[in-house]
Amino acid sequence: MKKMLMALSLSGALLGGSAVVWAEDAASTPVTEHAVAVDTTTASTEIVAAEAPAPVEATPAPAAEAKVDTGDTAWVLVSTALVLLMTIPGLALFYGGMVRKKNVLSTMMFSLSAAILVSLIWVTVGYSLAFSGSGAYVGDLAKAMLNGVAFDALTGTIPESLFVIFQMTFAIITVAIISGSIADRMKYSAFMAFIAVWVILVYAPITHWVWAADGWLFKAGALDFAGGTVVHINAGVAGLVAAYMLGKRTGLGRESMAPHNLTLTVIGASLIWVGWFGFNGGSALGAGARAGMAILVTQVAAAAAAFSWLIVERVIRGKASVLGGASGAVAGLVVITPAAGFVGVGGALIMGLIGGVVCFWGITALKRLLKADDALDAFGLHAVGGIVGAILTGIFYSDEIIKAANVALAPTFAGQLWVQIEGVLATMAYSAIVTFIILKVIDLVIGIRVSADDERMGLDLSQHGERIE
Repeated sequence: MKKMLMALSLSGALLGGSAVVWAEDAASTPVTEHAVAVDTTTASTEIVAAEAPAPVEATPAPAAEAKVDTGDTAWVLVSTALVLLMTIPGLALFYGGMVRKKNVLSTMMFSLSAAILVSLIWVTVGYSLAFSGSGAYVGDLAKAMLNGVAFDALTGTIPESLFVIFQMTFAIITVAIISGSIADRMKYSAFMAFIAVWVILVYAPITHWVWAADGWLFKAGALDFAGGTVVHINAGVAGLVAAYMLGKRTGLGRESMAPHNLTLTVIGASLIWVGWFGFNGGSALGAGARAGMAILVTQVAAAAAAFSWLIVERVIRGKASVLGGASGAVAGLVVITPAAGFVGVGGALIMGLIGGVVCFWGITALKRLLKADDALDAFGLHAVGGIVGAILTGIFYSDEIIKAANVALAPTFAGQLWVQIEGVLATMAYSAIVTFIILKVIDLVIGIRVSADDERMGLDLSQHGERIE
């Protein structure tokens, strides 16, 4: 409670405080008592040390055999399905409802294509680059084509094969989030080429930094439970760069760009919300107390952010909108993602309330300031929410949960906060630079934007030969 009060006083400034450093107490050395013998025949008493017994060589206990925990495995199996549900159909519907009718199918196709292509890239080289090797910045190709991932190999208490596909679903949704920034104007062929290269050169290395045992941010003590940096900041920044390079949609500011069907968007947001329990809860990689707490704080933060978003929207615009409620919930889910396995309910509530307000600012005032046509607000929701969540994780983490999870922190509170900021800055810089290079090369080779005629026709018909009547 004392740390929570201190954190509350610092949350506005995001700086200061003191740290609690956890250490194991050394076990004390047992004291051997000596027997006392009394010589009654001489009426004198002398102390006689008892003879020490001959040392007995201890028989080493057999090493515990690593084996699959069926409960943990069942939970991560369910979580994997839930995370995939977030992309298809969740994100596909969420984004699809927000575009104009002539671009619905193409927008949904981006999410579907992410699931198709990223799955293949992940098992070919992505997983190996993210989680094998001993480098600080990227893995190696030791597990390319999942070579060496034996049928009965384990990651903790679950099969490594399950860990592979669980992590695959994270890569899939990261790529799908980017599509929100480039909706209505990017060539389908260019998108496919982009995501194939981006997963290898951007997503896998950043994943290695944060989640691999030898990654430099992991070793520094950066806290990112389920992907605040790896998924959301990474995708949001890449989306913003892509939006700049593509340019604004034809007719923006002169023609109506209103969502064609918010019913789809609400259904999509609902599926995303439910799926997020697998996203955050599954990242515990087990069916235990930490997974339960992660799910609880996820729900609290999502509700809090939606609530604060709707209040701000009501004050500024006069009405609390359906789209605002859905967007606010997503903002809260993003904000709590890096913190889900490290904070308690109080921290989650405050993070959600802050996240809703800041993300509303991100898609309004900040968006106007940046002058980028981030069509479906991937940057304003995901990058801004991820940044807020990553930094606040360094303030509101629970000492009790951190200690129970045996998580290593920086030596000081200020040091931990700096590690969180360092992770944010490194992810933003690397994602922005490499994304720009990838898109520039693709643009020079095949072009990244559809023609003006194709854009006016709509990408459903021009890119896929189909349309909704």
